[in-house]
Amino acid sequence: MAPKLHRIFNDRVAADISGNSVSQHPTETDLLDAYSEAVAGAAEKVGASVVHIDVRGTGANNERAGGSGSGFVFTPDGFILTNNHVIDRAHEVSVSLHDGRRVGAQIIGNDPDSDLAVVRIEARELIPVRLGDSRALRVGQIAIAMGSPFGFQHTVTAGVISAVGRSLRSVTGRLIDNVIQTDAALNPGNSGGPLVDSRGRVIGVNTATILPAQGLCFAIAIDSAKFVAARLIRDGKIERGYIGIAGANSALPRRLARFHRVASETCVQVVNVEAGSPAEKAGIQRNDLIISCGPSSIRGIDDLQRMLADEAVGATITITILRGVEKLALEMTTAASPPRK
Repeated sequence: MAPKLHRIFNDRVAADISGNSVSQHPTETDLLDAYSEAVAGAAEKVGASVVHIDVRGTGANNERAGGSGSGFVFTPDGFILTNNHVIDRAHEVSVSLHDGRRVGAQIIGNDPDSDLAVVRIEARELIPVRLGDSRALRVGQIAIAMGSPFGFQHTVTAGVISAVGRSLRSVTGRLIDNVIQTDAALNPGNSGGPLVDSRGRVIGVNTATILPAQGLCFAIAIDSAKFVAARLIRDGKIERGYIGIAGANSALPRRLARFHRVASETCVQVVNVEAGSPAEKAGIQRNDLIISCGPSSIRGIDDLQRMLADEAVGATITITILRGVEKLALEMTTAASPPRK
């Protein structure tokens, strides 16, 4: 809850307890002012960290092409997180900062499967964002998007978290898990910008809209982005073992957990199985609950993604699932990611 909403609530409770003004309640104007303050406050905290990215690259028929997008500084020494599709096939990348400076950027690493990329700039007095915790998100909470739609820099839009744990297909054809759905308006150029909460903490990386629908916008959850960014800074790329499922974080039914002596309270629910994938060949089905991979517990999508990122292509792994009241151990061999479409 934003600070002003806290104050309004506490003032009313104090008035009720004292008996001085039992009938007082927050007015519609009070609530709208508090909402406005939350959005404006978050925008002020994050605004100096949001950047506009210009790209020169190679388009169709090897012709020179240009594009633009957004990003945000997440370390004091100039690392910037953005979408892979913003800098894909780029020969030259430049970044415009909030204070008007324009500097060249180096591509540190990119991951088409998650549609994330890291670039770096050499500049002083950079202000990094605060990264939030996407596991704590609640449907209905305020979501604020920032970026440069159609080149209009420092644009702010606001809405709510519409859903969490969605899956979205990347340009490689792979399903990106742990995606946030929001109705905060996104347009071309918003890609790579931050989605933030009412306290100005980044909770996602804006990545896609569904056209011509309105209010169907998506961001990659920041917990997934943290892991990918760290690997890109270290290795420049991520090679994952592919098994061919899309999943969502899910609570593990208590009776089932007690019956099978599973310590974790959460798991991954399978929402889609790719045709011909290792998972399909091993017998994994939609709505199966993944609780472990080998000896390691799987409490959510991020655990599963980290595990696959540590497995080489061709590795044999054992996925333990719950199906109905049964506990099954299914063996499969990881494959290379499908070719880019």
